[in-house]
Amino acid sequence: MNVITIQSEAFDQIMGKLNSLEERFIHLKTEAECPLSERWLDNQEVCILLKVSKRTLQTYRDESKIPFSQIGNKLYYKAVDVEKFIKSGYHKVKNF
Repeated sequence: MNVITIQSEAFDQIMGKLNSLEERFIHLKTEAECPLSERWLDNQEVCILLKVSKRTLQTYRDESKIPFSQIGNKLYYKAVDVEKFIKSGYHKVKNF
């Protein structure tokens, strides 16, 4: 068996990164366990999901195409509503 020694500062950095990864995994696991109907997405998440700009998303709101909630200056969307919005644009091809 080989013994490897490192400086305590390097060890602390490694442990810090491992702890950060652990926290991220716990967060992702918690998000995955949350039903889609209960999840809320912020403006940026919806823009990324729909691959649209903030201005386009604002147009969708202005035209009442997508429901939202506003708290202060922050906008939120139910994940299930975003899913319905995506499905509303689905066009089925004949004989597919």
